[in-house]
Amino acid sequence: MQLTSAQSSLIVVAIYVGFCLLELIRTRLFAKSEQSRHDGIIEIVSTFTLLIATQPAILLIVGALGHAWFPQYEGALAHAPWYAALALFLVFEDMMQYWWHRASHSTAWLYNLHRAHHNARYMSVRLVYRNNIIYYAMMPSIWFAGVLVYLGLGWFYAFYLIVKMAVIIGAHSDVAWDAPLYRIRALAPVMWVVERTISTPATHHAHHGRHADDPAVNYKGNFGNLLFFWDVLFGTAKITRAYPQSYGVENLPPATLGQQLLWPIFPENKDMHAVIPGAVPGDNEPRAIAAG
Repeated sequence: MQLTSAQSSLIVVAIYVGFCLLELIRTRLFAKSEQSRHDGIIEIVSTFTLLIATQPAILLIVGALGHAWFPQYEGALAHAPWYAALALFLVFEDMMQYWWHRASHSTAWLYNLHRAHHNARYMSVRLVYRNNIIYYAMMPSIWFAGVLVYLGLGWFYAFYLIVKMAVIIGAHSDVAWDAPLYRIRALAPVMWVVERTISTPATHHAHHGRHADDPAVNYKGNFGNLLFFWDVLFGTAKITRAYPQSYGVENLPPATLGQQLLWPIFPENKDMHAVIPGAVPGDNEPRAIAAG
């Protein structure tokens, strides 16, 4: 069975809408605690820009460059076995996104591009695509995915995207699907494996926690998107099965609507300069206690 990109996108939309309905019923989808009047605008603009403009444009650009410079490689991997395709996407798409995400929490310039994702003081499916527009345009994993599609792995990408987005959407939702499973003793071995393999609400919520002294918070780690295994492998994992008391960023001045969506086109205020987790005075990084 093969899926078209349109069918894959519809399934992802159905998963997203399903979690939206759960939040609408259980946790007030449109009235989250501490939300600001700009939050909805940021989420709508960044989501639709990514899905309608940025991602399709990257795929078109990669295809055009491939036709112009490397026409002999178009479709070269079309007959690769599924396990080889999976390995390529996990390394060049998901692991690359892990490192991009991790770099965004250790470099002030990149954090200014990423901080819109953490400015929200709540968790929700609304945050899944919430980011600076330029952050997504520069994201290496999207470009690498475009290359793999050009090489003939579009058939696999359609399935891969459904699985990845189901995990990411579920990990951001404040309707935590993992919480009741932790309470079932018979599932303890299964959940031990699951939480070390993919991102779950508990592990990803930890990354969005606001306060460093909250035992459930790990904004210096838990960077994984599809695979939480990258955090386990590279030493940035924290697993508590608990959820932060509050969300957002600690010790950061506010950023404007324009700065969250299009920094550095809208430059930072003198008080906005991003601070990075773990920065030490005198190490050529901003002074900081925390940033989410």
